[in-house]
Amino acid sequence: MKYLSVAQTAERWGTSPRRIQILCNEERIPGAVRIGRSWAIPDDEPKPADARIKSGKYIKQKQMD
Repeated sequence: MKYLSVAQTAERWGTSPRRIQILCNEERIPGAVRIGRSWAIPDDEPKPADARIKSGKYIKQKQMD
């Protein structure tokens, strides 16, 4: 299995290297392994789905007293 660096993965997925590091720390990239201070991401791993809330339902509404 071939592994890519954070910079190579960021370029391939069109995102920032810091975002790739965050995804690795959150264990959202299966198969990513930490080697010292760096991450190794499998070459065949697809980009994870966007997990941000898009419906707006998380916003608390003010209650009328």
